[in-house]
Amino acid sequence: MDITESYANRLLIAEKERVGIAALTDENPSFSTTDAYAVQLEIIKQKQQSGQQIVGKKIGLTSVAMQELLGVDEPDYGHLLHGMVVENGSEVSFERVMQPKVEGEIAFVLNKDLKGPNVTALEVLQATDYILPALEIVDSRVKDWKIKLPDTIADNASSGLYVLGGTPKRIDKIDLSQVGMVLLKNGEVVNTGVGAAVMGHPANCVAWLANKLSEFDITLNKGEVILSGALSAAVNAEPGDVFTAKIAHLGEVSVRFSS
Repeated sequence: MDITESYANRLLIAEKERVGIAALTDENPSFSTTDAYAVQLEIIKQKQQSGQQIVGKKIGLTSVAMQELLGVDEPDYGHLLHGMVVENGSEVSFERVMQPKVEGEIAFVLNKDLKGPNVTALEVLQATDYILPALEIVDSRVKDWKIKLPDTIADNASSGLYVLGGTPKRIDKIDLSQVGMVLLKNGEVVNTGVGAAVMGHPANCVAWLANKLSEFDITLNKGEVILSGALSAAVNAEPGDVFTAKIAHLGEVSVRFSS
C-alpha cells in the first residue's frame, strides 16, 4: 500500500469511528498540497466504490483572513457527495459529525459544463442555472482542528454536510458582490458577511475552481452544486444549536443539531 492509500484509509477510518487523528503534516512535514489532493481523490474514489455519487464541489479558504491564517494565497476545494445533503430546516444527529462548524454561503447550480483553464467569472454567471442560500457544516477528521493546508485538502477540504435553501433565484438580477448575509445561532446574530468577502465576488471563486480542477482533468458538470465559499467565519456547533443564514435577495436556510 502506498502512502496515498495509507493516508486515505486513516482518514476514512477516523470518519467511520468518529475519532480524530493527528495531522498528517505533523507526521510528515514534507506532505504537500499535491500529495494532499491525491489523498482526497483516493478517498472520493473509495466512497464512489461504496455507492456514493458526486453531486458537486465546495470551495474553501476564499477569504483573505482564512488564507493568512493558514499561510496560503489561494483557496482549496473538496467534493460534495449525495450522502452529505441535509434537508432545509431539518435536524442533524450529532452521531453524523465529529467537531462541526457552520458557515453561511451562496450555492451555484450549473446549467452547463465548465472546464478550465481560463474560465472567467462572466462564463460562470452564464453557466449558472440558479443560486440558493446555503449552510455548510464543515468538519474535520483531524483532532482539535489542528490543521495546515495539506491536512484540510486531504480531508476533502474539511467537508461534512450541507443544507440548501428552498427558493432558487436567477442570477442575472442580483449583484452578488453586494449581497449581505446574517448568520444566527439560536436566534442571536453571530456573524455577518457580504459577497465581496469571497475573492471580490462569489463567481470569481467558481471560476478559480473550474481552472484549478483542469489541473486534474476534472470538469464542473451541468447540474452540480457549487458551494462558493463562506461569507464569514465558521461558528462552532454544539448539540441543541439551531443555525439560520439569511441572505439578501436569496432568502434563508436553517438547520438544527440534535440535543
